[in-house]
Order: sequence, then C-alpha cells, then structure tokens
Amino acid sequence: HASNAFLATKISFINLVADLCEATGADIRVVADAMGLDHRIGRAFLDAGLGYGGSCLPKDVKAFTLIGESFGLNFNFLREVDRINNLRIDRFLKHIQEALWTSSNKVFALLGLSFKPETDDIREAPSLKLVPRLIDEGAILRLYDPVAKEAFKRVFPEKKPVITYADSPYEAAKGAHALLILTDWDEFKNLDLKRIRENMVTSIIIDGRNVLEPEKVAKLGFEYYPMGRKPWRPSEF
Repeated sequence: HASNAFLATKISFINLVADLCEATGADIRVVADAMGLDHRIGRAFLDAGLGYGGSCLPKDVKAFTLIGESFGLNFNFLREVDRINNLRIDRFLKHIQEALWTSSNKVFALLGLSFKPETDDIREAPSLKLVPRLIDEGAILRLYDPVAKEAFKRVFPEKKPVITYADSPYEAAKGAHALLILTDWDEFKNLDLKRIRENMVTSIIIDGRNVLEPEKVAKLGFEYYPMGRKPWRPSEF
C-alpha cells in the first residue's frame, strides 16, 4: 500500500507542476527530465497527463488512507493526491474548451480507452470519466483502441450517432473536429499525421499523454494542445 501510494503521489505531484508550467509558459518535460537526474527522485512516474488509473493505484491510495484514518491518523495528504488525480479530466476538458469553445455537436476522435498501453484493462481509465462528460455536453464520439474496444463497449454500447467504434485511428478521425489522445500507445506515437489531417474537419489535437512532438505537429498544420506545455499553432511557423 505504501509503495503504490508513493507512486501515485509522484504522478499527482508532476501533474500539479504541469499546471504550473502551463500557467508560466514552462515545459513539463524539461522540468521532469531535470528532476529525474536527481538519483534520489528518478524519472519514473514523472510523466504528466491524465493521471493514474487501473486496478492498483486508485484502490491502494484509498485503502491506505482508510487504514491510516482507522488508527486515528490524519491522511489528508493522500486524499489530496486522489483529489488532484480526479481533477485531471477537468483540466483536459479545459483544453477542449480552449480549442473549440464548445463540445456541443462537435465530433471527437478518442484514441485510447485502456488506462495504459499494452492492456485491455479499462478500470479507472480516464476514458470512463471523459466519455460521459462529453456526451452530456452534446458531443459526438468516435472511439478507437487497439485492444480495449470490446471491454469499453460493455460499458458504453455503440449508439450511433453519439457513440461509434472505429477500426483504426484514421477511421475515427474522419469528419472529426478534434483528435483526443487518452492512452500512450506506440501506435499513436507513429501516426501518419498528414493522413489524419486530411480526414478531419478541423486540424486540432489535444494530447492527454504528450505522445507527440509539438513542433512537428504544428508544422503539419495542426493546433496542438499538450499537458503541461504551451499550445502550439501553425501560425508560429
């Protein structure tokens, strides 16, 4: 419990620093890399983004908090770690609003449904929190994940035109106003971005995992909104 709570704390801490980077114009990648050079800290679990999920960290943070409090100890520190993690979707939605003003009647291509790459596990995945929020705002969603699609369908069955499942990122991107990256699959790091742009209505990428290189994306004509880094726009080149 202590180990997983500590790893969760590193993730929430770097996400808090990412928000500060956005406010000041700094780059969270530079900050995290510099922190990682200190052998007492290390670079692992310092990737800013949509926060932690899965079957272990969320459960163990809550369990460890309850254990501590059952002995009369103040574990508000870990409650804050959990609170920061839960607010990552709000931060991501803020980027969507910044890019598009409104989600109503907008088509979003969601890439990545599992809580991390190389698994079909969707437990506590950011996608589970984001999808209902976007639907409530009147969005139209096209969802893709290399392996977690069937698991996600059991929670959110296909309901055209509001929810449609795609067989590739390029199919998901057809007619989309924005591409939302929620899981850092290697497949998404190697997208044919020219093909993606040709399929979209507006060339906007909101990257919840910082998987793409901002300058490269902007040079290809996209507006690019990462986490903990400044937005990049084609007009800058």
